[in-house]
Amino acid sequence: MIVPVLLAGGSGTRLWPLSRRLHPKQFINLIGKNTLFQEAVLRLPKYTKDFLVVCNEDHRFLAAEQLRQIDRSASIILEPVGKNTAPAITIAAIKSIKDNEDAILLVLSADHLIKNIEKFHQAIESAKKQAENNKLVTFGILPDKVETGYGYIEANISKDKDYSLINEFVEKPDYKSAQKYISSGKYFWNSGMFMFKASVFLEELEKYEPEILCACKKSYQNEYHDLDFLRLNEEEFLNCPSKSIDYAVMERTKNAVMVCLDADWSDVGSWSGLSDSQPKDKNNNTVIGEVILNKVNNSYIHSTSKRLVSAVGVSDLIIVDTEDVMLVTNNEHVQFIKDIVEQIRDTDRPESDQHRLVYRPWGYYDSVDNGSGFNVKRILVNPGAKLSLQKHKYRAEHWVVVRGKAKVTCGKKTFQLIENQSTYIPLGEVHRLENIGGIPLEIIEIQTGNYIGEDDITRIEDEYGRS
Repeated sequence: MIVPVLLAGGSGTRLWPLSRRLHPKQFINLIGKNTLFQEAVLRLPKYTKDFLVVCNEDHRFLAAEQLRQIDRSASIILEPVGKNTAPAITIAAIKSIKDNEDAILLVLSADHLIKNIEKFHQAIESAKKQAENNKLVTFGILPDKVETGYGYIEANISKDKDYSLINEFVEKPDYKSAQKYISSGKYFWNSGMFMFKASVFLEELEKYEPEILCACKKSYQNEYHDLDFLRLNEEEFLNCPSKSIDYAVMERTKNAVMVCLDADWSDVGSWSGLSDSQPKDKNNNTVIGEVILNKVNNSYIHSTSKRLVSAVGVSDLIIVDTEDVMLVTNNEHVQFIKDIVEQIRDTDRPESDQHRLVYRPWGYYDSVDNGSGFNVKRILVNPGAKLSLQKHKYRAEHWVVVRGKAKVTCGKKTFQLIENQSTYIPLGEVHRLENIGGIPLEIIEIQTGNYIGEDDITRIEDEYGRS
């Protein structure tokens, strides 16, 4: 049995640095109608029906909602804090053995692009044979250009085998070294994708990193389910060393082999990498969203907001407009975006840890506008979902239904609202909003009061276990 493990951790700082921790790159529509996370799920072989998602606690509702949108379900493991890939995979292996005896884990990243799905599935079949023979398989990418942003694998190529023995793993090289690697024909990009039996991985981990295994076992012993999520013991998990699977196991084990993957793969880890993976217009521009250009060349322009982005007479730029921030940089200075991120954090700007679009277990809200004494939100509630029974100490609320059918509790009254109807929630009144229709419920909420922070909520009843 193959159990895919989708790693959806990390913030994608190099790629989406100004969208902050709540929206890492894999959860944003960067390549089309689906997100990278959704595409990673949809490209799984059809026989892999059950799979695991490992993500940060902050991303739990985002992951669940995106799975719902593509009609997929998964067991979602929540990391209390990011500890790199080795602990994340260890937790998945422990859970898999508990649930499925000794399954073969297919470890994938949620932020990769793979265009040739047929060859991807063929490589999985080749790797499966080796995993069944107790090998730890890594997928090496056949390089098509000189690339200094990836790690490399040196392997002994054999024409009569569908796998290769590994000589060594190599860190990200400088340009001249990368040229030599490509010319030799013996080096492959390290994809960060793996396949092995859960038990074999844990045995090798115990040899080389017993502290990781011990901490993960202890954190899993006290796990508990929160809705559809599996939570770990935070105190025990914090004691776990932070290491990648490469450092912890793959570079040290004697049982590793490589399967070549030639499937038009790319790790969308930088703006240039994303641009390279996208179609170009006649002037070598990548254009996504509401964009109008005139005399623009060799640029990447991406609008995720509803605003129109226009550019005239420029070249070699990256322009990204979101609902929260706009990024403008020259192609040659992409690596310095991280310095801007640090400035944002150092000055305590809200962009460092807040996001305009916030997901909740019942749906999401979008903060449309705010000012002194007021805040305007667009709220979407999934069919059958409801917010907590709550009250506010400092604000009143006005609700206008723009789509769907709502059930409203306000004090001792319960009533229904449909499109174009509204109601008023006085300050301090106990209230609740429910979607009793078959389509998403959308309302406009206008908050007024002396204080309108998100912490002004006293929950009386809540289906989602929030205090």
